Amino acid sequence: MKLDKIDIRILSELQKNGRITNVELAELVHLSPSPCLMRVKKLQAEGYITGYSAQIDIAKLGQSLTVFTEITLRNHRQHDFARFLAAVEKIDSVIECHLVSGGYDYLVKFMTSGISDYQAIMERLIEMEIGIDKYFTFVILKSPIVKPHFPLDTIAAED
Repeated sequence: MKLDKIDIRILSELQKNGRITNVELAELVHLSPSPCLMRVKKLQAEGYITGYSAQIDIAKLGQSLTVFTEITLRNHRQHDFARFLAAVEKIDSVIECHLVSGGYDYLVKFMTSGISDYQAIMERLIEMEIGIDKYFTFVILKSPIVKPHFPLDTIAAED
């Protein structure tokens, strides 16, 4: 399915407000409600829309710590990567894991209740013998810019 500008606008509006009514969405993207709803259903069926969720104010829930960790594996065979990912995927505190190019293998984002919780997780990972050679920890002090939406207009530009 090739997306047009209206599809991109629909996706853009829905990622800003997933609870918007179809009538409001149709008005924002300059369609009548029926064709708008048909487009939304097609975007869902084609897998462009994978779900809807609420944005949570984590600070209101209590103390939390966000940590980025650069992880380098000892070996770089396919099964080394698979073994590492299988272990990390089971840790609820891991909220993102990225295979990256450069001086290390993975950039992992953790959210924990505090530094001791994070350190306990890292100690368990090391003890599991899943191939971690070294890791570097970056504690997030403040996040002045966090955007809950993607820049769809720039990444989904039409040809």
